[in-house]
Amino acid sequence: MGLIGILLGLGLLVWFAYRGWSVLLLAPLAALLAALLSGEPLLASWTQTFMGSAASFVGQFFPLFLLGALFGKLMEDSGSVSAIADFMTEKLGAQRAILAVVLAGAIVTYGGVSLFVALFVLAPMAQALFRAADIPRRLMAPAIALGTFTFTMMALPGTPAIQNAIPMPFFGTTPFAAPGLGIIASALMLGFGLWWLSRAEVAARRAGEGFGDGAAAVNAALDDPVLRERATTAREFDPAEIAHGHQSVERPSIALAALPLGLVIIVNLLMSFLVLPRLDFGFLAEERWGGVPLSAVSGVWSVAVALLVAIVATLVINRRRLPKLRETMDAGANASVLPIFSVASLVGFGAVVAALPAFALVRDWVLAIEGGPLVSLAVAVNILAALTGSASGGLTIALDALGPVFLERAGALGIEPALLHRVAVMSAGTLDSLPHSGAVVTLLAVCGVTPRESYLDIVMVAIVGALVALVAVIGLGSVLGNF
Repeated sequence: MGLIGILLGLGLLVWFAYRGWSVLLLAPLAALLAALLSGEPLLASWTQTFMGSAASFVGQFFPLFLLGALFGKLMEDSGSVSAIADFMTEKLGAQRAILAVVLAGAIVTYGGVSLFVALFVLAPMAQALFRAADIPRRLMAPAIALGTFTFTMMALPGTPAIQNAIPMPFFGTTPFAAPGLGIIASALMLGFGLWWLSRAEVAARRAGEGFGDGAAAVNAALDDPVLRERATTAREFDPAEIAHGHQSVERPSIALAALPLGLVIIVNLLMSFLVLPRLDFGFLAEERWGGVPLSAVSGVWSVAVALLVAIVATLVINRRRLPKLRETMDAGANASVLPIFSVASLVGFGAVVAALPAFALVRDWVLAIEGGPLVSLAVAVNILAALTGSASGGLTIALDALGPVFLERAGALGIEPALLHRVAVMSAGTLDSLPHSGAVVTLLAVCGVTPRESYLDIVMVAIVGALVALVAVIGLGSVLGNF
């Protein structure tokens, strides 16, 4: 009955979440159903296991959710994201519309701007470029997905994405884990995705297919409450807050617009390798500071300081373009709350399931997969990310339940934690792009297209390309080790 309870609870969670029910309600109900059918005490499962794990996730990562959402909102309202999009449009033009959209998305998301902030700016940009170039509207969504969902989230060294931060406390790694492998993976994902989209564009022109009818539906997506519930488990920004604040009509220069993005990467790098390692943090061993080594917190600290510096720089650079600063900052702060509690609820559900006796069957099956800890880690994270529709939720559930085991087995084989980190993050970013994913649903809605029109191309650029890169990283890492 225990295994049946796990499957029923998971099925309940996925089914109703896909229909727009709040994960804040679904996750504890699904967890309690699994506990009930396993004969476990219900109240203890809820208040001790579920809430304990959810609270731990909030305690570890709320600073990154808060600062990331705030930075994204400031970049949006100051006109900085739009300035970067306009620059790419001007430099590459309609003749290279797909490349312009992909690179614009990559630049802003690698620099720390939230995915959902980027989507609501990139969709109108893509629409103008694709209409001018007479490229089918159905290719807008996969082009945006390639630039925002893939290599900048899970492979480029130092990316401030929350998915890249989650493994750091588990493995004692930095945001720059396995940089060489990350760069190779990024090149594979970008190259494969651009090849596929170019091929699709050529085929459409041969068939006489142009831009077509319809338009991006940014405002409609903002007003959809069901879409909001599905989106907040996928990324760290509540799309409902996009409409709040005050967006500047004036744009900063491209240099000023890009400066905060560069600061995120540079400060992150300096904090990870120069500043924190040289300071004395021996006090962390004391019980009141958690009794943890520096490696357990340095990664999160590095990203948090980098985002904080970028926020200050954005405020200084754009002080005249943010006339309603309080409204903008309130919207940014509020945008972080629902996403982190939604993901924390998924993590709480995973903790209850992992504590059930029947979970031993699942754990043994995962660990028995041939290919070693890299392959079994990839399979476990992919499955959980696919089922939850959340890269961060699936990744945290997997590492909470099996992270220490993977680390122990990898250590016995001489596999460095940095390689585990990169494989885990890349695995989280592959099958999280299935049709029920909040990010995919939001992207399709913003672009005003249906799954039937665009989803196959999204699969190719966001899933197949990512899987090719993941296989390459596992293969290279197994032979050459971490680099």
